[in-house]
Amino acid sequence: MKHDPLENQWYQIGLSGPARRALVDAKLYKVSDLRKITLAELKAMRGVQKSSVARIREIMDAKKIQFKL
Repeated sequence: MKHDPLENQWYQIGLSGPARRALVDAKLYKVSDLRKITLAELKAMRGVQKSSVARIREIMDAKKIQFKL
């Protein structure tokens, strides 16, 4: 199944469809955009499950990107 091109980076790191759509709906298109939100805001997004949060944090740590405090 095709995905929205805006979801591309999220698709490449293996996030589920609902998580990808939630991030794009929040205008977060790439990992570096996560600097704009807090971890609590990410966890509160509908469609973003614990496994997606864990994968996102893994990628953020690798890229030395942090959530907004």
